[in-house]
Amino acid sequence: MSGPLDGIVVLDLSRALAGPFCTALLADMGATIIKVESVKGGDVTRTWPPFEGSHSLYFDSINRGKSSIAIDFYTEAGRALLLKLALSADVVVENFRSGVMAKLGLDPTELRAQKPSLVIASVSGFGATGPLSQAAGLDQVAQGMSGLISITGADPENTYRFGVPIIDTMSGVFCAFGVASALTQRERTGEGAEISTSLLESALAITSFQGQRYLSTGQVPGPHGNDHASLTPYGAFKTADKPITIAVGSNKQWHDLCGALGAPHLAAEPDFATGRERTTHRERVKAAIEGLLQRRPGAEWIDVLRDAGIPCGPIYTFDQVFEDPQVKALGMVQNLSRADGSPLPLIRGPMSVNGVPTPILTPPPALGAQSRAVLRGLGFNDDDIDALLDAGVVTEPETVAIGAPR
Repeated sequence: MSGPLDGIVVLDLSRALAGPFCTALLADMGATIIKVESVKGGDVTRTWPPFEGSHSLYFDSINRGKSSIAIDFYTEAGRALLLKLALSADVVVENFRSGVMAKLGLDPTELRAQKPSLVIASVSGFGATGPLSQAAGLDQVAQGMSGLISITGADPENTYRFGVPIIDTMSGVFCAFGVASALTQRERTGEGAEISTSLLESALAITSFQGQRYLSTGQVPGPHGNDHASLTPYGAFKTADKPITIAVGSNKQWHDLCGALGAPHLAAEPDFATGRERTTHRERVKAAIEGLLQRRPGAEWIDVLRDAGIPCGPIYTFDQVFEDPQVKALGMVQNLSRADGSPLPLIRGPMSVNGVPTPILTPPPALGAQSRAVLRGLGFNDDDIDALLDAGVVTEPETVAIGAPR
């Protein structure tokens, strides 16, 4: 199956999460991803928990569909290889600190001077300008600086980071969007582009109405636990046995909810008549709804409310998530095998093309697993490749799975 980016070659110089998530999305769309890693251990996430045996599941979760070549960046021959790889690609993705690309002989301006059609995409911690442009940044730092932590949690004294690295992930999404946009421009003009984003910019961008609330009114928003900051009723509600989520986004849905709960009189109360009024009196609204919900178990209410057209659902733990019939129907989990034969269930990318979910074509690669294949693609013969391997300029796994090409 070919995807919209079939034929596009992406040189992935990134590591950790934002860049690799970007290139995983591009792989989902059919791009060929050549992941360049250091011979000294490769992508740092290969050492991050959780582990299954010797395999980092952190690494596995975001490196589907890629080939890996391991190169010694700091040898003359290694830098020459990097340059050759960059100039043979359509896209280069990197998330080094400013200046590192130039030290590796890959100055973006010079690369594009040699190949004007090249697209170069960069993800940094804090952006290319400003007093923190050279500082190291990670997901949680951006969550804190952007204000997101201050609005997430039970109350102002108990705020939390997101349960996943949401800023790294969104930076990867924005980077992939930038790459796709630059490739569209190249199709029209023949010219590539340098695009960039940062963790801080991405974090600020997704503050949406909360950031806008402060800019326009001067109000400093705070956390609302599991309730929506602006809409009511919209959050987690207790039932007879366990909480469920209910999300009412319009007056019609409010009236339908009241009817489904057997309390149409609630919709007629002046204090609950509009979204603004309901949010002003959110505690009264919640108390009234929970008083009704606690008459029946959560699963029964979900059936009732869905039949009434009310957005609602359970609050799952992960052992329940993947047993849900809807999750199964979407085929979100695809079963692959690693090169060593061990099974690897992976969450696929979230897109479909012409109604077909994007497949995971290959499992996450072992460090340097495709070094020989990548070098052959650059025109190196077997003797040249053996010489590079013998010199340690590139490496490959010590053992190759039965049937794997050498």
